[in-house]
Amino acid sequence: MSSEAEHFDLYPAIDLREGRCVRLYQGDYERETVYGDDPVGQALRFAAAGAPWVHVVDLDAARTGEPVNRDVVAAIATAVPVPVQAGGGVRSVAAAEALAAAGVARVVVGTVALGDPALVAAMAAIVPVAVGLDVRGREVAVRGWEEGSGRQLIDVIDELATVQLSAYIVTQITRDGTLDGPDLDLLAEATAATDIPVVASGGVGRVSDIAALRELRSGGRGLAGVIVGRALYEGSFTLEDALVASSPP
Repeated sequence: MSSEAEHFDLYPAIDLREGRCVRLYQGDYERETVYGDDPVGQALRFAAAGAPWVHVVDLDAARTGEPVNRDVVAAIATAVPVPVQAGGGVRSVAAAEALAAAGVARVVVGTVALGDPALVAAMAAIVPVAVGLDVRGREVAVRGWEEGSGRQLIDVIDELATVQLSAYIVTQITRDGTLDGPDLDLLAEATAATDIPVVASGGVGRVSDIAALRELRSGGRGLAGVIVGRALYEGSFTLEDALVASSPP
């Protein structure tokens, strides 16, 4: 792998709950904003605007493990001409296989990665896998962000060092949905701790936040991309402007 990320990709996000596009504030299921009931149409608009990926999360499955929105995820993956990265409640090889069969290009796993790296390796032998590391402070949270694991971010990265992952997605929960800016210190720590590409998530509220993430370097490496959600839905900036900010100068 090169000393810097080969690409810095923008991942517009679609978070699904009961089939609708929503966003949670700091991962709180009681603080939900609904942005629409046509997630497939939203994904198509993202792709038409030039997004290189679409990031999809089944929030119901993240909380319960039940793939409540899998048909919607499959419909998005079938409809859009760009790769779809999807997760939420992926806790078995069968779940990863089902998403791959539905057309998902990269599966995101979370909770299961902390307890069973061998299971994640088995998934990664079937479909490209990203591990979502969602943290409060530096403690990794599990089960839809509702519980603390008692495990620190860097320790989990070290334990997964032998698994052939496609990416880590690192989210500072206290920033997620706030538009207050990303946790650059956290992301720098994660980038320096692994050779696996790191995708940033949480807190982006301005185009300048995307530019700061693109320019971040730690341990001789840069980030591989950023996931953007609420800022797009609330019109803080356009996807087109975000794509410009995510591109090299």
